[in-house]
Amino acid sequence: MIRVEELRRITLGGSRLPAFVLLSATLILASCGSGSQTAQKKGAGGPPTVGYVVVQPGEVPVVAELTGRVNPFQVSEVRPQVAGIVRKRFFTEGSIVRQGQTLYQIDPSLYAASVAEASANLQNARATAEAAKIKADRYKPLAEAEAVAKQDYTDAAAASRQANAQVAQTGAQLRTAKINLNFTRVPAPITGRIGRTLVTEGALVTTNQTDPLAVIQRLDPIYVDIQQSSTELLALRRALAQQGVSPGSASVRLKLEDGSEYGSAGTVQFSEVMVDQTTGTVTLRASFPNPEGLLLPGMFVRAVFTQAIDTRAYLVPQQAVSRDAKGSAQLWVVGPDNKAVRRDVVADRTQGAFWVITGGLNPGDKVITQGIANLKPNAAIKPVPADSPQKIEAPRKGQGSGASKSKGG
Repeated sequence: MIRVEELRRITLGGSRLPAFVLLSATLILASCGSGSQTAQKKGAGGPPTVGYVVVQPGEVPVVAELTGRVNPFQVSEVRPQVAGIVRKRFFTEGSIVRQGQTLYQIDPSLYAASVAEASANLQNARATAEAAKIKADRYKPLAEAEAVAKQDYTDAAAASRQANAQVAQTGAQLRTAKINLNFTRVPAPITGRIGRTLVTEGALVTTNQTDPLAVIQRLDPIYVDIQQSSTELLALRRALAQQGVSPGSASVRLKLEDGSEYGSAGTVQFSEVMVDQTTGTVTLRASFPNPEGLLLPGMFVRAVFTQAIDTRAYLVPQQAVSRDAKGSAQLWVVGPDNKAVRRDVVADRTQGAFWVITGGLNPGDKVITQGIANLKPNAAIKPVPADSPQKIEAPRKGQGSGASKSKGG
């Protein structure tokens, strides 16, 4: 650093510097010296101030966010009950059909003829049965009077019973023929949205064909099948078996494929009792209202729901928690005599802007959330509640006027 005496000896072009230049340099050096002394005073101050929050255990939900796939509430494949040529289709593809509504008409000619034949056979059987009954009734008093052989009466009575059985048999054949005739009008098994038709008018259909005529799906309400790891489910059941964890609600929210949230909440219906051997997961099924048809079968969604409630967990701001090289969670607390103490904690998940701490803290601990950058173990600190406003004191008398004089000078 150049001293004032040295500046006085510096000449410019053989002449000395003007007096006002020397005075300005002197003031600059004096101000630099005073700033250095001020910094030294600040550096030699008291312990660093840190902000803390007092933590208490509370009820923290154990929220699960799992993948799921949308499935229809009901699915029905429309199949023919009789064989024949499709004469007409009565629905619009993609529309809503009602249970019992006629969808297709199969050629009824052969089945109408079968009904007529069965009806004629029934009439013949009834006539035969009536004649056999009259004959048996005549033989009965004659056999009692021994006017005819008892064997003749026995044969007549048996023939009458056989004729009655023939009536019943032909009656069943008539009912079968009528049922087959009704099956030529193919009805909708359920109410729902029908897809595209897989057959056209004029196509031959049979009762054992591979492809259905069409598929109907009921989409309101609708199912979402949720997959959860068997390991996570086992850990949850163990936690529920311990004190401090209670079952959560059955309400489920959905996140759609574009990241938006589905408007209506659903409810968990059941959980399967077996683990899928290929994926190692258990399926949970939830039901959702779907009046607008926004959820479609096959869609991938994410289900968010509370599986349990931990009544002994702590919520700590995320900026207070750090992790070491091994990934273990740590934080700072205000120890005895206002000393900084590093604490190992268990932080497995987050909830909003907080870490959920399930181990390592005690009720009433003061967790440091501000001013933790340069903390050292057992170092003295000055703890204040987090986000406390700074106290700005007014300048003392004489300090402001002195500064004004210096600027003016």
